[in-house]
This record gives sequence, structure tokens and C-alpha cells, in this order.
Amino acid sequence: MAQKKKAKPAKSKTSKKAPGKSVSSKAKGPKYVYDFGKKTDGDATQRNLLGGKGANLAEMAKIGLPVPPGFTITTDVCTYFYDNKKTYPKVLDEQMKQSVALMEKQLGKKLGDLKTPLLLSVRSGARDSMPGMMDTILNLGLNDETVEALTASSNNERFAWDCYRRFIQMYGDVVMGVQKLPSEDHDPFEATIEDFKKEIFPKEKGEVDDSRITASQMKELVNRFKQLVKKRSGRDFPTCPWQQLEGSVGAVFSSWMNDRAIVYRRKYGIPAEWGTAVNVQAMVFGNTGKKSGSGVGFTRDPASGEKVLYGEFLTDAQGEDVVAGVRTPRPVAKLKRVLPKPFKELVAVQKKLEKHFKDMQDFEFTIENEKLYMLQTRNGKRTGLAAVRIAAEMVKERLIDWKTAITRVPADQLDQVLAPVFDAKAQKAAAWLCKGLPAGPGAASGRICLNAERAVEAAKKSSVLLVRQETSPEDLRGMIAAEGILTARGGVSSHAALVARQMGKVCVCGAAELDVDYHAKTVKVAGKTFKEGDYMSINGTTGEVFAGEIKTAPSEIIQVLVEKKLDPKKSLAYQNFSKLMNWCEKATKMTVRTNADSPSQVANAVAFGATGIGLCRTEHMFFEGNRIDAMREMILAEDEPTRRKALKKLLPYQRRDFQGIFKALAGKPATIRLLDPPLHEFLPHDNQAQRDLAKKLGLPLAAIKRRVEDLHEFNPMLGHRGCRLGISYPEVTEMQAQAIFEAAILAKKAGIEVNPELMVPLVGFPRELELQVEVIHETAKKVFAAKGEKVKYLVGTMIEIPRAALVADEIAKTAQFFSFGTNDLTQTTMGMSRDDSGSFLPNYTELDILDANPFASVDQSGVGQLMEIAVKKGKSKRRGIKLGICGEHGGDPQSVKFCHKIGLNYVSCSPFRVPTARLAAAQAAVS
Repeated sequence: MAQKKKAKPAKSKTSKKAPGKSVSSKAKGPKYVYDFGKKTDGDATQRNLLGGKGANLAEMAKIGLPVPPGFTITTDVCTYFYDNKKTYPKVLDEQMKQSVALMEKQLGKKLGDLKTPLLLSVRSGARDSMPGMMDTILNLGLNDETVEALTASSNNERFAWDCYRRFIQMYGDVVMGVQKLPSEDHDPFEATIEDFKKEIFPKEKGEVDDSRITASQMKELVNRFKQLVKKRSGRDFPTCPWQQLEGSVGAVFSSWMNDRAIVYRRKYGIPAEWGTAVNVQAMVFGNTGKKSGSGVGFTRDPASGEKVLYGEFLTDAQGEDVVAGVRTPRPVAKLKRVLPKPFKELVAVQKKLEKHFKDMQDFEFTIENEKLYMLQTRNGKRTGLAAVRIAAEMVKERLIDWKTAITRVPADQLDQVLAPVFDAKAQKAAAWLCKGLPAGPGAASGRICLNAERAVEAAKKSSVLLVRQETSPEDLRGMIAAEGILTARGGVSSHAALVARQMGKVCVCGAAELDVDYHAKTVKVAGKTFKEGDYMSINGTTGEVFAGEIKTAPSEIIQVLVEKKLDPKKSLAYQNFSKLMNWCEKATKMTVRTNADSPSQVANAVAFGATGIGLCRTEHMFFEGNRIDAMREMILAEDEPTRRKALKKLLPYQRRDFQGIFKALAGKPATIRLLDPPLHEFLPHDNQAQRDLAKKLGLPLAAIKRRVEDLHEFNPMLGHRGCRLGISYPEVTEMQAQAIFEAAILAKKAGIEVNPELMVPLVGFPRELELQVEVIHETAKKVFAAKGEKVKYLVGTMIEIPRAALVADEIAKTAQFFSFGTNDLTQTTMGMSRDDSGSFLPNYTELDILDANPFASVDQSGVGQLMEIAVKKGKSKRRGIKLGICGEHGGDPQSVKFCHKIGLNYVSCSPFRVPTARLAAAQAAVS
């Protein structure tokens, strides 16, 4: 492709140089350009090469849908572009000219022609959909001469000049960098339109529809846009169509590395090396009048999952008008009355798309003078609630099988299904303000922020509601930070709605009664004025907007499973969720346990399908009620007899706790970690609390201060904790083991099956574990002899320091199970403190040092390698060794899939993350 090459004047009836009439011989070299239309080169299997959009355009053309012809420039060119200082393969220019010539032949139009000009759209197309993150240009090929040709060929002057001003706006923004400045809240082109409308409609209040601007006024707007481009960029707007095409292709490739695309990729784990394809397609026009229009549709409701043709359209509009949210469109169902023939065709297309792709589709269409054209289809973004319903119902309809259904629900979206809703009484009592379109279900309350940058800052202190006239891709960071999103304009397929659904954000769009004033930093609605920082609440399920903060209530699924307040038969959401979980049960090879320290936590986790406890932190029990006093008495003891006296007080508390846990588990295994934190964590550090403790225990204040000072450590995470405490004070291990075994025997005598698993923390040397196991076995013998009853039990260890992983074969001689404590294993492997990493981790992900937060998702190439070593070495010495993970990573879908890959038997996570982990484990098993 030519670089910065000025076009020579054309000899034919074209205003500037365009590609030749035809190219008889094929361009040499690798194939970088794939055609679609009457001649189609690619298909849906070539997503990696053609991107999702290009592959599906080719597929739609192949199954006979009305697709305007065009071509796709492959992702290989994007890779070349970045590897070669933003230049192109030499053969690309010739291949593009061949494909443009093919389009010209099929349509009887020519790029740059002064009688029948061919106009093009240029769009990005990554392998995975990235809605609004990269750039689009429409109406390419227009200039001061071709716009007159378009006027003559269409017999519609206003339409031609409307196309021209749109082209200048898009090209000026995307290619020439005319974008809003940091000091501006509004796009400069949109600001120019708004100012112009105020001039020509001075008496109008509220929003004035663009369709009221006349042809002559459009010409004036084109001049103002050109002046804006010249003023902001210092360059004249280009007039050569081929130069315009070159600039557009380069801009789309460049947009792969724009800030919002990078932020989006990081959030959704899309590798930068994938690159984007570029799709060049013949324009069809939805803005030629009332018998034309553009729309976005879904084969099912993306918010609820209901099987209904869903979407919206605008008459006399181009596609970008619908998704940009500048005008609020009408529901697609109303198209039946406005344009019945295209509507009937659209219903047929809806059915054909689902039958062919076997998934809910999100499609774009244009109607030009009552003729329907399909511009795109892709698997539709949907809420977690919709994903579960669509998967369940498609199995019932025999479109897919249950194994496919498991893969259709993103595991990290399952949180949305469990997300709270507004408390019914609180919502009824709240001040109702207005109603918009429900675009992202759920409930959100937060402080109003009218700007993405301010939302990011405010979210550090409190919950935030991002309120905008309409959102654009530049608002992405603010959308990520906000609890919910509210817009005055736009519909259910606008940028705000699309991105909110994918992120699982609560969203209400098109609340037309809102008057958002960026300059005054106010929102006016229902006769009230809200300032930035005031509270507002939105119900993304109903579209309602309320003043102030509203109390929330649990989701239907939690009401059924945990609170037992809702009849399962009355909740469709629960029924679909239950089907999905049953399929997960059938598929999974790796079970899911929970991290729980109380019977109520165990009950919640078991209700969600947990198969046992993977981590019971015994130290949490010491902080309840008066127990802390006995614990402190033990710590302050200066000899073993005094320590044992204090431990005797703790014994019944621990025994009662374990008894309750065994009862709640009803035979499921319980991995109980012995005392882990350093002792100083149990002692008070402020003077008043130390005085109170001295008085309570009858000890001198100086003795307490001295003991606190003695226990002080410079690096407590690597200090006197875990098994090191048990080795220094074996009587502590003895007391805990006694409590566990006595509780197990009591439970067994009550007819409850028990499976205790005692876990020794922070082991790095085989001898450490041997010493602790001796104490545990000796205690078990004494308890069993005294009670005249035995229980089976296991003893194992946490693998949480690198040395333990490296000598796992030696440790496995004693340990009957390993549980990876990945929180500490990550800290000790990476030399990073989890509590202090917030000051630099964001920079590390920004600069691609790390792909993700290693404390949220397992660092597979570092920490993961140690885990693999430990698994391999452990199995080499003890073939049937039980293997699990109990760090917070146990609820992260990517980490769960990694654990499946390396052969763990179970993962363990907090109770409310159990469904997510179960789904991720099932997906790993069926993939």
C-alpha cells in the first residue's frame, strides 16, 4: 500500500486517481485481501485471520443473506504494520485495487466517479468483538465534486450533503485526530452541531432532531466541519478517494493500540498480538428518507434472554446513529408498522441466523428504499441472567446440547445472577424521577459523576453513578469504575448498553427527561436539580431512576437457596440456574469446596453445591466474644504450664465450633488449617486497649508491653507463624488436634459422618511436617483411647512457599494431601506484598509487565510452574495424594481452568463464588 503518496489527476471522468477498471492478473505474494459478496473467499472458521466481523460477513454471504460486497484486509497485515514501523506489505496496494475493481464491477459504480460514485465504509474487526473500542468510517469517497454526483444520482440533495458531513466528522476524528480535549466534556463535532442548531432554531427548547436540518444548512455545516478540521489539525481535509481509503485503513489499524482498546483488552484478557482485521464494504444508505433506516437487532433479548426479536431502529439514519446514542431509536417491533416488507424479511433473517450460528446473534442492518441489507452479525453480548436463560432454553429447543450450554455462560458473569436487587419496600418509598430503557439489569446507587476521569477518582472513596448525555468509547475507564451507568440519550443497542451488558454493570439508557448540563455540573429531572456528588439510584431491570440511595435485597437465587424465602417454582431465574448447575455436576472432574469458618458459611456454600471445606481458618474463631482473652492469656504466658492452662479454656470453644461445622457438612470433608498468623496479631497495640487487658488478666501493664515488644517482627509474613508456632509451642497444635478429634467423635456418636483433614501451614522442610504430624497422631491416640471411639482422618500441608514446591516429593512421604495456599505462594514467589502491591500493580499491567493482577488470577508462568513441579513430585512419591487449592484464586475462572489442567482434585473458594468455580471447572472438563 502506497505510503503518503499524492494522487495524480485522473484522465477519466473521476475527480482524483482511483484504482484501475480491472486487474487481469492476480497480485503476487501472500494473500492479504479476502473478498465477500457474489465472490466470497472466506468463511466463519477463519476468525483468526479475518476477524469476527470479516469471517461472519463472508459466512452470511455464503448462506444467501443480502450482504453488500466488500473485502477484508487480514490480521496478518496488522501484525506486519506494527512489526514494520507502521508500513504495509508491498503487494497489499495491488490486492486492494483488485478488490475495489471487483466491487465496482458488481455494483456498476466507481470510486471517485463524477456520475455514479462508489462510497465505502471502513470498519475494524477483531477476533473477539470489542464494541466501540476501535474505529469506523462511513461514506468514504466523498469530496466537493463527488457529493454533487451523489446528489444527482440519488436525486436527494439533503441526503448527499448529510453523508458528506458525516464522513468529515468520522474521518476528522479517526484519521486526523480532531477529538475532544482533556478540558472538554463533549465531542467537538457534536458541539459544533449543537451550536449550529441553536443558531437556526433559536426558540426551540430541548433536543432538536438532525433530520430538521435542510440541505442548504447541511452545506454550511460541512464548511464549519472543514474549518474545525483545519483549525484543530492544521491540515486541509483530503479530497482524493484513494488517499482517503489509505488514511482510513491506517487509522483502523492504529486504533488497535488506542487507549480505550488497550484498557478493554486488559479487562477481557484479549492478547495484543491478535491484531485486528479491516473490513472495506460498499455503502448502503439508511438516510435517504422515510423509506430507509438503520438498526441493530438481537435474535433474543440480551438483558433477560427472552426469545423475542429485540433491538431498535431509526428511519432516515445511518448505523452509527443507532449505536452512538446521539438519537434515541424506536423498538424494532415498531418497524412492522413503518416498513412492513423489510420487517418481514428481518424476521426470516433472525430465524436463519440462529439456526445457522446456533447462538444468540447481534446483527446490524440497513434498509435503503425498502431493501434490506445485512451489515454484520456476531454472537451477542448478554448479561449473566440472559446467558443462563438462553443456554437453558436453547437446549430445550434442541439447538445445542447440554455440554455446549455449559460453555455459553462466561463463568465470571455468573456473579451477576447472584447480584442484589433493590429492596421492594425501599424502592416503593423512594422518590421516583423518570424512566429510561432497561439496558443492564440489577440495582445500583451512587454519587453522580458527569465525567469519566472524575468518576475514576470518586470511585476510590464511594460508589459512583456515571451520568452522561450519551457515552462514547472514551468513557470506558469511568464505566469500569462506576456501579451503574445512566444516559439521557441512546437505546438498548447504544454504546453504553452494549458495554454495560458485557461488564455486568447496571445500566439505564435513553432517560430523555434528564437534562445533563456538563458546564454547570448538574442533572435536572422531575423539577429537581442534582449536583455532581449527590446520590441517585437506577433499576437496570425496569429502567427506573430514583433520587437518593436505596437499600438492596438478595437476588432470587439467593432467596431460594440461602434464605429459603422464595418458592423455586416461582423463579424462572432459579430454574435456569439450577439446570446449568446440574449440567456442571455431570461434566466436572474437579470438585469445588469452600473456604468457611462457621456453620452458616458452610450451609451457604453447600446450598451452592460445595462438596466440602477446602480451608477452615481456625484463628478466626479466636476473635469471637471472650475467647480472645483466653488466647491473649496463652500468648502472654511465660511457661508451658501457664500456656496449657489458657489453652484448656480455649479447648471447649474450638470443640463446639468444629462440632457445628461437622454437622453442617453432613459427611463432606473438612480441611482445617492449624494456627497460622503470628501471635502479635492477637494482642492490642494501642495504650488504652493494653491497659484494659492488663486489668482484665490481672497483669502489670509493663509485662504486656514487654510481650508485645518481644513479639514484634520486621517481616511478620515470613516470621514466627504457621508450623513454626506449632514447633515452638507443640501444646497449641495438641489443643487444636484434640478439639478436632473430640468434636468428630461427638458428631459421629450423633449419627453424623465426619471426614476431618488437618492441615499444617507454612511447611518448607520435610522435618517440620514430621514433627507436627507426630503431635497430631499422638493426640489422636489419646483422644480415641479416652473416648473409646475412632474416626478416620488425614494430615497434610499447605504448599505456600517455593521451597515446599521444590521438595514436594520429600514432603509427600508424610503428607496425605497438598493444598496450594496461592495467596502466600504468590507473595513469596514474586517477592510482592499483597497488601502493598496496589501502589505499583496498576503500572505493571499498564506497561505489560504483568498480564493480570497475580493476586486475583494465578501467575501461570511463574507461580503456576511451581504448582506443576509440586504436583509432579508429590505424585511421584504418593500416587493417590489429594491435591487442592485454597487461596482466593480458587474462585477465579482462569485459575480454576489452570488447576484442572495440572490435575488438582478440587478448588476451594468463598461461599458465594462456588457457582462460578463450579461452572469454570465444568467448562475446563468439556473443552
